[in-house]
Amino acid sequence: MKTFTKTWLIAAALIAVSAGALAQDSKIGYINTTRITAESGPAKAAQAKLEQEFSKRQKELADQQASLKTLSEKFERDAPTLSETQRTTRQKEFQELGRDFQRKQREFQEDLNGRRNEELQQVLDKATKAVKQVAEAEKYDLVIQEVVYTNSKHDITDKVLKILNGGK
Repeated sequence: MKTFTKTWLIAAALIAVSAGALAQDSKIGYINTTRITAESGPAKAAQAKLEQEFSKRQKELADQQASLKTLSEKFERDAPTLSETQRTTRQKEFQELGRDFQRKQREFQEDLNGRRNEELQQVLDKATKAVKQVAEAEKYDLVIQEVVYTNSKHDITDKVLKILNGGK
């Protein structure tokens, strides 16, 4: 039994030593995806494209919201002088306008989120190509995106940003 335990301990020690040697030969890098999607040229271009594409609808929604607020304030001022029928009619009109506004706002948000995801995917595809380029050029064995902690010497985000921004 003692011989088996000693053999097992020796085997475990050899595995640990060889794993340590393997880890020393490995080159590991890390990229900060948040920085890539905020600081890269393609990400900024995508954001500008989205702003241009959706600015008109956003302004229309803001105007409609201001109009609803004005109508609400006018109704509050006029309510004491209105007959019951007039008050009910205006409330129904206001509620219908409010529902229409909420529907348009919801559709706008869904459309914006969908387009944002499309643009983000294109940015991430470009970033993946840039990461592969850096990894192959500098012989990285592993590049990680999400980590709890990393030493800054492993961060290759600046190199990837340089490629994405045209600096190759």
